[in-house]
Amino acid sequence: MKGLSARLSGYLEAELDVPAGETVAVVGPNGAGKTTLLRALAGLPARSAADLTLDGERVTDLPPHLRAAGYVPQDGGLFPHLSAVRNVAYGLRARGTSRQQARTVAQDWLNRLGVAEFAARRPAELSGGQAQRVALARALAVRPRLLLLDEPLSALDVTARAGVRHALRTHLAEYPGVCLIVTHDPVDALALANRMLVLEDGKVAQDASPGDVTRAPRSAWVARLLGRNAYPGTADDGGIVLDDGFRLVTADPLPGNGPALAVIHPEDVALYRSRPEGSPRNTWPARVELVTPVGTRLRVATRGTGGGPDAVAEITPAAAADLTLAEGVPIWVTIKATEVTLTPL
Repeated sequence: MKGLSARLSGYLEAELDVPAGETVAVVGPNGAGKTTLLRALAGLPARSAADLTLDGERVTDLPPHLRAAGYVPQDGGLFPHLSAVRNVAYGLRARGTSRQQARTVAQDWLNRLGVAEFAARRPAELSGGQAQRVALARALAVRPRLLLLDEPLSALDVTARAGVRHALRTHLAEYPGVCLIVTHDPVDALALANRMLVLEDGKVAQDASPGDVTRAPRSAWVARLLGRNAYPGTADDGGIVLDDGFRLVTADPLPGNGPALAVIHPEDVALYRSRPEGSPRNTWPARVELVTPVGTRLRVATRGTGGGPDAVAEITPAAAADLTLAEGVPIWVTIKATEVTLTPL
């Protein structure tokens, strides 16, 4: 098979098969095993070992520099004493490319990523965005079969991030190998990857397309990353009993009991200053914790005060004015049973 096949054991227990030409966004909370995964695949010291096959060739026993893998750590990993062009040429020279040819290829990659004018500068003389582009150029110059990027955009400001993301997306559209990108930003995951691998506690929680993960996240962490309310618990005949004992009613209960995740979009959370008439079944008292603007709407974080869970609602500024919302104001939270989506865990 053209692509990656890996079996990992140790802190991270996982199996991974990725066809050539596919980009996988690796997401999960701190300590989930994301960096461990990349380092194990790169052949670097890690808390897990990887039995790795690339394009049908078993490379488990090969040292990192012979694996045809390009690895960019969170800090870029540039050599501080080398210029940008020499940093990019380093991997080529290590593989036996002549000095002149390595420099020509390195200069070409710096040009592709928009940093050719900084070829003579050392890393300390580069901005964060420039250094990240040089680090990417160094990884790509050796034409790796496997590209491993650990938070490649996290240290960049908004402007630099957009530019590097565009350059990376352009390259990945034509990249024939396998790419794994660790990220905490859902925008990066959705823009760059055609598959999402969700890790939690050293295990794979979900492995699906970005669209499937967005529609039906199987991890509370990912659901919250995507801006959803997420509540783990145990499904029953009419809904779900949350881990804290509170029960949510749903219009579409799961066919069997067991561990489940309730996901609710903030726009489906209604707020009232007094208990709503008719006593909707998913209703509880709370207080306003924080009000922040999100585009043309306001995001209202609430803290449950009557045994109900914390919840985030998105409402219009006009609705917030009608409710005279402010931090500490008592509020009632209501969620229709039809707006609670249950996913088995």
